Amino acid sequence: MAVSIPILQIDAFTSEPFKGNPAAVCLLAEPQDETWMQHIAAEMNLSETAFVTPRGNDFGLRWFTPTTEVDLCGHATLASAHALWEEGWLDRAKHARFHTRSGELGARLHADWIEMDFPVKIAEPAPPPGKLLSALGAEEAEEVRFNGMDYLVVLRSAARLRQLAPDAGSLATIAARGCIVTAPSDRPPYDFLSRFFAPRVGIAEDPVTGSAHCALGPYWAGRLGKTALTGYQASSRGGVVRMSLAGDGVVLSGQAVTVVHGRWVGPRPSAGAPD
Repeated sequence: MAVSIPILQIDAFTSEPFKGNPAAVCLLAEPQDETWMQHIAAEMNLSETAFVTPRGNDFGLRWFTPTTEVDLCGHATLASAHALWEEGWLDRAKHARFHTRSGELGARLHADWIEMDFPVKIAEPAPPPGKLLSALGAEEAEEVRFNGMDYLVVLRSAARLRQLAPDAGSLATIAARGCIVTAPSDRPPYDFLSRFFAPRVGIAEDPVTGSAHCALGPYWAGRLGKTALTGYQASSRGGVVRMSLAGDGVVLSGQAVTVVHGRWVGPRPSAGAPD
C-alpha cells in the first residue's frame, strides 16, 4: 500500500535561499526502519537528513548523512524545529524538545531566530594524527585539539583558512567524525571563521556545522574572554551561527528558510524500533 510522507528541504543558518546548510527533514507519524531512513538520506544526498517522530508532547530525532547515522547535528536540528513550526506540527509559542542519541535537545523561537540548547564539546590539546595536517594542507597550524568527536585545527590567518583545499581521500582515513578548522575573523561582526571537513562520513565539506560550534564556542570564549559570540562558516555557501555559553551548555542560534516541499510516495516502510 502506497503512503505519502512529507519531506522538506530547508536552508539552515541563513535567512536567504541557496545559502547556509541545506538539510532534508522527514516528518514521520511513527518510527521507521533505519535501513529505509538510510536509503532516504542517500536519495536526498544532502549532508544530513533528519527524521522527526512524535513522542508524547516531544519528538524523537535522528540524523543521517548519505552513508551514516550520526550522534549530533546542529543544522538539521534547527531545520527540524523550523519544519515543526512551519508545518503546524507544533504551536509557534511552544518549545520543541527532541530526544536524540546525544540526549535531550531543546529549540525555541526568539523573533526570527531559532535558539537551540546543545551540550558543550570541549576540545582539549592533542597531538595531530600523522596525516591530519598534511591532508588539510595546513602544516603551519597554530594548535590542534580533539573533543572526542572532531579535531579542531587553529590557523593564524583567515585568508589561509579560505585557501584550504584538503585531500579528501587522506582526510577520510583520520579516526574522527571530521575536522573543524578555525581562524580569527578578518571582518566584523564575526568573532571567528571556520570550515568543516568530514569525508569519513560522506561529507567532503559541510556548508555550516552547528555541532562544530559546540567546540568552537568554548574555545573562542576562552581565547577572547567573552561568552556571547558570532561565528561565520566560510564555505562556498556561508552561514552565521550565534553562540551563548552558560556552564556546560551552549545556546546555538540561527535562521532558516524552506526551499522545497516534497513527499515520499511509495510502499509503506517497515516500522522501526522506537527512536
